[in-house]
Amino acid sequence: MEKNNTGAIFKNVNKKADNHPDYVGKVNVNNKDMEIALWVRTSLKGLKYMSVSFTEPYIRVEQENNILEEFENKENKPLDILDINNDLPF
Repeated sequence: MEKNNTGAIFKNVNKKADNHPDYVGKVNVNNKDMEIALWVRTSLKGLKYMSVSFTEPYIRVEQENNILEEFENKENKPLDILDINNDLPF
């Protein structure tokens, strides 16, 4: 997302079951990207309202594997505390 505390919601054209959300989208709240799902509901008194769910963005397995592979290919060596102490100017 581009700006903090913004987002977009669209009609869910892939809805195939009653438990699938009526609307889906992406939002950015406090500089954290989230996915949003909304269901149009009717209360016991007959009032229409929307039920909302926020989730972490879905990462495909291929993307996750690429991230892990990229991390493993870098020189990710543990820091040697003795070396750090020798570099300190005091």
